[in-house]
Amino acid sequence: MSLLPRMLTALTHWTALLLVLLLGTAGCERVSAALSRAPIPDLGPRIPITVKMELDPSLTNARLQYIDACNAPHEVHLGPQLEAVLLQAAHQTFNRVEFAGPGAGSKSDAVIQVALQQSGLEIKTDNVYDRLPAEMTLEAIATFRDPQGKLIQERPLVASRRERLLLEPTQKRCELASMDAFVHDSAVSLAIQFIREARALLEPAAETGQLPQAPVASPPVAARPAPQAPPSLSFKATLLDDNNNLVLEGGERVRVRVDIVNTATTPASGASARLGGSPGLLSQFPATSMPLGVLQPGETKSVEFIATVPPSLQAQRAELVVSLTDEAGLAVGGAQTLAAAVRQGAAGSSLRAAGKLAPPSSNDVDQVPKGPAGFRQPNTHVIAVGIGAYRNSPNAARKYAAKDAELVAAYLQSLGGVPADNVRVLQDRKAFRPDIEEALLDWLPPRISADSIVIVYFAGEAVVAASGDTYLVPYEGVSGSVTKLYSLKELQSGLAKLRPRLALLIFDGSVSRLGGGGRAGAKGPQWDGGGGNIVRLIGTSGIQPVLEPEQLKHGLYTYYLLRGLRGEADANRDGEVSLRELSTFLTESVPASASNDFNKEQHPLVLPPLSRAGKLAGLTLTKVSRSASDR
Repeated sequence: MSLLPRMLTALTHWTALLLVLLLGTAGCERVSAALSRAPIPDLGPRIPITVKMELDPSLTNARLQYIDACNAPHEVHLGPQLEAVLLQAAHQTFNRVEFAGPGAGSKSDAVIQVALQQSGLEIKTDNVYDRLPAEMTLEAIATFRDPQGKLIQERPLVASRRERLLLEPTQKRCELASMDAFVHDSAVSLAIQFIREARALLEPAAETGQLPQAPVASPPVAARPAPQAPPSLSFKATLLDDNNNLVLEGGERVRVRVDIVNTATTPASGASARLGGSPGLLSQFPATSMPLGVLQPGETKSVEFIATVPPSLQAQRAELVVSLTDEAGLAVGGAQTLAAAVRQGAAGSSLRAAGKLAPPSSNDVDQVPKGPAGFRQPNTHVIAVGIGAYRNSPNAARKYAAKDAELVAAYLQSLGGVPADNVRVLQDRKAFRPDIEEALLDWLPPRISADSIVIVYFAGEAVVAASGDTYLVPYEGVSGSVTKLYSLKELQSGLAKLRPRLALLIFDGSVSRLGGGGRAGAKGPQWDGGGGNIVRLIGTSGIQPVLEPEQLKHGLYTYYLLRGLRGEADANRDGEVSLRELSTFLTESVPASASNDFNKEQHPLVLPPLSRAGKLAGLTLTKVSRSASDR
């Protein structure tokens, strides 16, 4: 045998021996952790544009310090993981990705810069079993520019991950075996936020062929000349309201978040963040100045000004102006102006005040309206599931679910022009898991083309595992075991593989914990798995029972869904109800009715948020007579 084959044989033997040792000793935990790292999920087909990625040194050089179980200091090199995962996310999202630096092309459609603003790692050495509770937070800013460098938009990226990290099974039990996987999974969480923001901003641009324009900032309020101090501090101000539409309504909590970084080589002390702006809105904030303390070179700090908008606040176009001052009260850098609209009255109540939203009634949606003659949508298919009674549970989570499923299907046939042959209704004992699978996996696929619209409505119950995985409960299902449940992730993955023009998932039901209980660190329901052109209209957020008032004899969400489909959601009064109009109507009317009419809380979700420029947002769901839409 020649020298080279003998060397290769020896290397193979040593590799096999090393793997056996790793799997049979303490190292097996590291191998297992490496193999179980979370992948970046498929959130849809690639956007057909070319982007140039620029990763700031604050991200690529990021490091975190922590103390192990034996109180010894350690350092995590976070930057390489963030860089690798974000670049992989970019390749999954866009047709072509270029990089800043020598050899980079110049024909990009957009430039995306990502900078890390703040990061943190907390590990509690409570010595519970062989795992230590850990939490990592990552906060970044993604800046989108056109090829000429003009700002399009800046979007915050925030990720937080909690886990119990496994200790090395050595005698001292000091080091953490699963730290690498934890860092990787945290980076994946940030990458998912990046993909969602990029899709929300650039996917409509790919459809229209035109990048969105940067919002025009209003001139600063009450600005006064001030001596210029050295620009040692830079900051980013962000306005946040409960439903992220920048329309401030009564009862909404408003937050002005200010992220500050010390860009100098020396510590900065005595600086403050200040809030100014329109007097009526500004007076709702208990504090308009916050000291920043001492910021070390390169250190980032975040502060928030928080207020609750009263229903009595007059409708207006309002501004909030954020600035920084040094210890002498002199301005540091320029001010940033945040614009918002104030809508008078409780959230959603403006519809009712304007006569566009009648009070709820027990029978006003039970009569199926007659649709316009000649309107047909032969490429739309509907699966409506309603389970109001379960085989193994005497108490129904949605008493009128079967009735609601039948009505939703009838409305979509009459007003949506869906042929009867394109509709499947599964109720109670006809909604075993095999029945649902047969409809989704056997009946539906042969009918679907690239122009198809698929609407899946589910009324009943869902349960959530500690990981956040969400399951629908079929007729024979029990909330304590997943064996007879239907994974929402599996359902959405199946819809995505069909590649329809749009898949619309509508859920109206109670949401509870798997097994009836929760534990510390358990995640909330994850509704947006599976990728593809899927829009989700979810009746309630979080873990809570659904509202199903006895006087309505419908789920509250479905009740307003039916009212929206019959024309009340037709905001522009053109006789058509679009997907965006319906989602806006639901997010406004359901919380208002829950609070005003039933003294409860219910807040629907729309995932992902619908862009005004996107083609999916403008899809027509139903057509109604002008008189119906004017009600």
